[in-house]
Formats: sequence, C-alpha cells, structure tokens
Amino acid sequence: MKKENIKKVVLAYSGGLDTSIIIPWLKENYNNCEVVAVSGDVGQGTELDGLEEKAKATGASKLYVLDLKKDFVENYIFPTLKFGAKYEDYLLGTSFARPCIAKALADIAIKEGADAICHGCTGKGNDQVRFELTLKALCPDMAIIAPWREWDIKSRDEEIDYAEAHHIPLKINRETNYSKDKNLWHLSHEGLDLESPANEPQYNHPGFLELGVSPEQAPDTPTYVTIHFEKGVPTAVDGKEMGAVELVEYLNKLGGENGIGLLDIVENRLVGMKSRGVYETPGGAILYKAINVLETITLDKESAHLKEQLAQKYADIVYNGQWFTPLREALDAFANSLAKTVTGDVKLKLYKGNMINAGVTSPFTLYDEQTASFGEDEDYNQADAAGFINLFGLSIKERAKLSKSWPKIED
Repeated sequence: MKKENIKKVVLAYSGGLDTSIIIPWLKENYNNCEVVAVSGDVGQGTELDGLEEKAKATGASKLYVLDLKKDFVENYIFPTLKFGAKYEDYLLGTSFARPCIAKALADIAIKEGADAICHGCTGKGNDQVRFELTLKALCPDMAIIAPWREWDIKSRDEEIDYAEAHHIPLKINRETNYSKDKNLWHLSHEGLDLESPANEPQYNHPGFLELGVSPEQAPDTPTYVTIHFEKGVPTAVDGKEMGAVELVEYLNKLGGENGIGLLDIVENRLVGMKSRGVYETPGGAILYKAINVLETITLDKESAHLKEQLAQKYADIVYNGQWFTPLREALDAFANSLAKTVTGDVKLKLYKGNMINAGVTSPFTLYDEQTASFGEDEDYNQADAAGFINLFGLSIKERAKLSKSWPKIED
C-alpha cells in the first residue's frame, strides 16, 4: 500500500524507547496519519503506568490498554509448558508473548478500520518475524509498517537523540540503557556489557535483577513447595487452588526469593546471528522442573521419548513465530492426549538457585515399587532376562560372527 493511502495506523505501543519515538515519526512520514496506540498487558506491571497521557502527548489519537494476562498464561504459556518446550534452554518468555499481543493488535485494527499495523521491532531481531507471521495469519490483507527497516536511525543512542529533539520523556538514560522485555513469565536483559560473552552478568549489582536475587543472596535455609497438576496444567500450590495468573505470580515471588530461574546464554537467533541474553524466569523454571518430575512416573518410555523429540520442534515453532499454524495445533493435540494422565503432586526443595526433587505422587503412576524392588517380587522372573538378551543382541552377535569371513574393509 502506498504511503499516501495510509490514513490510520494501529501501533503496538509499550511506552519504551522504540515505540515512544514511533508515534511522531509515523505522523512525520505518513502524511500526519491517525495513530491508534495499543498496549497489551501481559504482566509488565508498572511499565504501563502513565501510558495514555504519554501516548496522546506524543500524537496518538487514543490508547487501548488490553488485559491479556489470563489469555497469555492459559493459551500460550501453559500449552508450551505442557510440551516441556525449551529453545536452547530458553523458556520462550518473549517468543509466545508476541503472538498473544499481535492477535490483539489484529483485532483492534479490524475494529478500527485501520489501513496498517506498526511495530517497533528491530530488523535484527526475532520479534519482527513473530509479530508479522501472526498478522499474516489473522489479517493477511493488512499493511505492516516496521520503522526500523525504513528510518535512518541506527542505534539506541540515536533513538534517544530523536526523543530529546522531539521533547519525548523517557524512563531510561544512556548509562543504564539495557534492552529489557518484561512480562508475567520472565524478564530479559540485553545490550551494554552483556554484548560481550566474556563479561559476567552483574547479578549482585543493585537494580540489575528485578524478579529475584542471585543465588549468593538467597536464604541459607531451603524452601519447600508442592505443586499440583491436573492433566498437565498447574492448578494449586501447597494445597491452595489458584488461577493461572495468580499461580505464576506466586511462583515468581517464591522462586525469585531463592535465586531460581537465572539463565545466561548465547542463543541462535532466527535471523542467523548469535545474541547474548540474561533471562529471569523464576516461576517458569519451577513449573518446568515440576512437570518434568511428574512425567517420570506418569508417561511410558516410548511416549516420553517421542514427546522429548517433538518438544524441540515445538520450541522452534514458538521461537520462530509460527504459533498460528496447523502444525502447532496438531502438536498441541498430541501433548493434550498424553497429558490426560499427567495429574499429581510434585514437591521441590528450593535452595540457592537449585531445585531439588523432594517427592512425587500421582493416581496414574506407572511406577510399581514391588516390580522395581531389588527384593523378591511376584511379577518379574529374572531368568526370563536371558532369552530377552539373546534376542535383543542377536544382530550384534551375528554380525560379529559373520564379519570374521568378510574381505578387508579399507578406511
């Protein structure tokens, strides 16, 4: 669509550095178009304070603030948790937040009769792909504007220059300008000293960690927590039933206090480069550990092993922004089928960044103490093992015998 035909733009608006300067930039470069700002609340907390005043002061006609937290946890986080999907140990905190927010953007854009949707993702990152694939799936005829792929600004310092020239207030400064993304599930840190993998993250520096403390600063006594799952979904903590949002918030607090869920990785971005990030995911780390422990007694070997293989594919799908695809829906069906017996209680001991298994029970357990015992049992005749081993090892034995008469194989 030509610029002159774009009269109304829906902007994914966070009030951070990128989106703060995009509103005036859009009006300057798209014929003073109307800008409707949309903020999806996926658990950013105080980051949303004062957004309406700020959005309108910089040129937006209105601001929608949408409470997406319940949708985010129940329809994006928990399905990914149920699969146990991780991308290079990363618990996908930003990855599945983007399709959740982008779906809300599409809904508002259609409601507003907008000509285009705009996002502030950089041309180097993964989020541009996640936003745009969701929009292509849900509003395929909508134009997409990505300022980072159009404007002459090349760095966050230049963004600050632009903001200062246009008198746009910012909550950051050049010295503390980490690139952060916060939601109910995690907090990510990138940039500044973290850009060099040689630098140790300043976990003990005041203000660096926001969701918890470093393991060194955690209590000297362990904390026990028991999590109940129903069909692969966590529903209660220490015997208290909780809604999805409340449960994640509670475990974030508990895990954060005990130094749980810190991850420092150099990951492989979808666009081809490597990037270094530090992630805080205290509640998420607890839930991933707990459901993994529960599945050790509720899933059979073949199901568990195939699920583990498919979890990597599921993680790739989420990381790559392919949430609204038939394959993701099909994989969810697989996970939901297996999760029918993933019900029970997992007790963990949290201690200085560690999560230690302290007991697991399930009405659907596959663990038989009598059969597994080293003592006498009625179910297992040890003499049967000889025939099993003979058949299981037959191909190995036959190859060894026949290879004696083979011609010599050259290296």
